[in-house]
Amino acid sequence: MTDKLNETLVEPVSGLTYRVRPGTGAQGKSPCLILLHGVGANEVGFIELAKSLDPRLTVVLARGPLEFGAMQFGWFQVHFTQNGPAINPVQADQARQKLLTFVDHLPEVLDIDPSHLWMAGFSQGGIMSASVGLTAPEKLTGFGILSGRILPEVLPSVKPGATLSKIRAFISHGVQDDKLGIHFAHHAKQVLTGFDVPLEYHEYTANHTLNMAMVEDFKRWLAGQF
Repeated sequence: MTDKLNETLVEPVSGLTYRVRPGTGAQGKSPCLILLHGVGANEVGFIELAKSLDPRLTVVLARGPLEFGAMQFGWFQVHFTQNGPAINPVQADQARQKLLTFVDHLPEVLDIDPSHLWMAGFSQGGIMSASVGLTAPEKLTGFGILSGRILPEVLPSVKPGATLSKIRAFISHGVQDDKLGIHFAHHAKQVLTGFDVPLEYHEYTANHTLNMAMVEDFKRWLAGQF
C-alpha cells in the first residue's frame, strides 16, 4: 500500500494537496496521523517516516498552501531577524483554518476514525500542529512539535478547560538548534503545562533537525496511544 505515497491528492474543500499511506489491520476505521513539513520543504520528505510507522495508522502527508519555489512550500512566510522569527500572522491563521477544514473533511474521503487523529510536524509544521491542537482540541487526540514552537499570536484563541486537558502533546528539540533556539521549546513546555496538557518532552544534542532519536521517541509516544 505504500506505493500510494507516490500519488498526490487534493482535498476539495480546504484545497490542500496531500499524500496518503492507508492503514491496514485496524479493527474498524483506521487511526490517523497527519504530518506537516517545514517551510521551504514539501511532504515528500516524510515518505520514509510514513512507511516506517505502525501499519494500522493511516498516515497523511499534507502540503503547505504557499508555494515559494519548485517543490518548496510553507504554511506562512517567516523572516529570521536579530530579534527572532517574524511571521506573517494573517497567513498563519489562514493556514490554521485550512487545516481545520482539512481535518473536518478528511473522514469523507479516507476510511479513518476522527476520534483517533493526531497531527505533528517538523519546524513550521510543528508550529501549525500546535496551533490546530490548542485552538481546536476536540478535533485531535494529540499533536507533536518536532523542533518547532508555539506562536504567541495563537494564545488568545486558546480556551483552557477539560477538553484541552484531554489532548496529548509531544515536544522534541535540539539544544543546539540555531534556527529555533531551545528557548522556544522551554516556552512551549511552559505554555502546555500551564494549560494542563499532558506532555512528553525531550531535548537532544542536535541542531535544527529531525534525527533518528527524535523519530524513535515520537513513534514510541504515538504507539502508546492506540
